[in-house]
Order: sequence, then C-alpha cells, then structure tokens
Amino acid sequence: MEIAIIGAGVVGLATAWRAAAGGAAVALVDPEPASGASAVAAGMLAPVGELAYGEEPLLRLGLASRERYGAFVAELEELTGLGTGYRTDGLLEVAFDADDLKYLDDLRRFQESLGIPVEALTGRECRRLEPMLAPGVRGGLLAPEDGSIDPRRLAPALLDACAKAGVRLVRRRCAEVLVERGAAAGVRLDDGSAVRADRVLLAAGPWSGDLAGLPPGTVPPVRPVKGQVIRLRTRTPFLGRTTRGLVRGSSVYLVPRADGEIVVGATQEELGFDTRVTAGGIWELLRDARELLPGVTELEFAEVSAGLRPGSPDNAPIMGPTALPGLFLGTGHFRNGILLAPVSADVLTAMLLDGPVPDVARPFTPDRFSPGGTQMEAQVRR
Repeated sequence: MEIAIIGAGVVGLATAWRAAAGGAAVALVDPEPASGASAVAAGMLAPVGELAYGEEPLLRLGLASRERYGAFVAELEELTGLGTGYRTDGLLEVAFDADDLKYLDDLRRFQESLGIPVEALTGRECRRLEPMLAPGVRGGLLAPEDGSIDPRRLAPALLDACAKAGVRLVRRRCAEVLVERGAAAGVRLDDGSAVRADRVLLAAGPWSGDLAGLPPGTVPPVRPVKGQVIRLRTRTPFLGRTTRGLVRGSSVYLVPRADGEIVVGATQEELGFDTRVTAGGIWELLRDARELLPGVTELEFAEVSAGLRPGSPDNAPIMGPTALPGLFLGTGHFRNGILLAPVSADVLTAMLLDGPVPDVARPFTPDRFSPGGTQMEAQVRR
C-alpha cells in the first residue's frame, strides 16, 4: 500500500509513523514540517480541563488519547532517544472571582455527571498546591490525570521516528490532489512533479480546504482560528503544574516546562489567515495571567508567536474517507491537535490500512457534514 500524507503537523507525523510501521510505503508532503500550529501550541493534555458543554463525544475521544499517551511517548522516546517533555502532574483550574467560581462549580457538577474524577478545592487549597497564586483566588478544580507535553520536542521526535520507519519526506508544497478514473491517485507538487499513491490523507490543518483537483464539497469547510502565545522564562521555581484560570469570564492558561519555560496562552480569534502578533492580544494574556499569578510580571520575556488552529464547522476533528474514493481526511482538530495525536494516528492508520477502527472515532467522520449525513450527537446515540 502506497500512501501520500499532505501535512506534517503532529497528527500527520504521528500517522505517517504508524502507517509506515504497519507496512505501508508512506510519502509525507510538506515544505516546512512541524512549522504550523504544532510549533506554537502549549501542549496541554487536558480532556477534562478543556471539557465544554455539548462536547461529550470529544471528551471520550480525548480520554482515549490521553490513555494512549504514556505508551505512545515511551515507544517514541525509546526509538529516537529524544525527550518530549511529557508530564502527568495534573491540571489546576482556578477562579478569580465569585462568578468565575460559580461557573467552575457548575462545570464540576457536569463533569461528575459524566463520571469524570475532579477535586473541588478552596482558594487556600489551590495556593497550597501553587503558592504563587494570588491571595484573592476563590477556589478551583484539580483534574489529577491531565498533563502536558512540549510540542517543540514532540515534533522533532516524530520526524526522527518517521525517518527510522522509512517515511519519505517530500519538502515541497502540494499543489493539487491527482484524480484519475474517479479516485485519488496521489498528489502533484508545486514543481510539477507527482507523488503517486493508492491512498491520500489530507492533514493540512486550516489549509485542508484549499487544494485544487477536488470535486466541490469533498472537504468540509475548515477555517483558521488564530491563537497568540507568550513564552516566559524563570530560573527559580514558579509554577508546578499546568494552571488554567478564569478571570472575569476570560480564560488563560500557563504551562510550565522542566527547563524553566512557561507558556502563556492563548487567544482565540476568527481573523482568517492572519498570524500577526498584536499588542492587544499579548496585553490581554498578561493582564489575566497577572491577576492569577502576580509574580508573572517578574519573569523573563522570551518569545511571542501566533498560530492557526484548524476549526471544523462543529469544532471537532474530521477523520475518515471522503466521497472521493482513495481520499481521507485528518483535520479540524482545532484546540486539541496535540492531545489527540495518538488516537488520531491509530484511527487514521486503521482507516488507511483497512484495519478495525475504534468505536470512539465514529462521531468524527466527514459524512456528518454531507446533506444525507448525520450530526455528531445523532451518531453517538446509535
């Protein structure tokens, strides 16, 4: 089986590695591997901390991926000898004022109704866990099984694993999907050359809908959602675990690394393919981070960046075969691409190689957006 994968973000890389390990001949097409959202993402592995109302199927997918992460990382690090910054020390979500605390209380009841283990904490208990928190923090929730990973270390490890598995990296831009006899037959590159394949996986993030050569409606709309991120540095202990806060209804998170980096993010802006870092976006992040952790303003300022998350019409992943035979989609992961990499790689590899597909993936196939398709919740109820 020859497979061409368009897009070398974390999902494309992980799938290329798994598919090659499964015996496929894989070509991975991307002019700048791991340079998109994967290079900007903070790397929270937080299906519980990121849970929103109405996203129960996505929660189940996220939990399935989090359960896979330990073995996924262990195999990757053993194969490559490279670290990934994988941490399993939980996620603390805190409330700045009474209204924020009421929201967290409602969220806790929702989480408990789904059987999710979370621990309600007083403000004093939150500060016992994280002494740098502001005295006025009202309370919080601890998701003890959530964690984080460093995408800037994960992506190079996946690139190395792909090379060791025999994946051919094609550093060119894909201009179009080749369609012959009514089926995908490979990709044409920007220099006019072609990569032939039995099956094509489109995993190009927010650019997934821009390729030529596809019949109209083949790819559901995938839009870019901008996120601005700040990277700070500290030489002394500041934050022990990923901390997410509500500040007068606004959300901000801080993700610590073992080397002293702290990632602060992230805005969520519907501005098309705009990747400019703005004073307003950075000010909002620092303002809210300072309310929760006043000492954050004393940290060294290291970097600001912006990336584009791929958002689907329902903000959930799109994984599976399209109406065009031979063409598969692995996009639309929105804010959960890093978290969902292991389960997405398993799901997409099974689909590409005609293996058994995990049930947890059923709500996320592309046909839910087709005129005759069913929406996510209807599929889950089957």
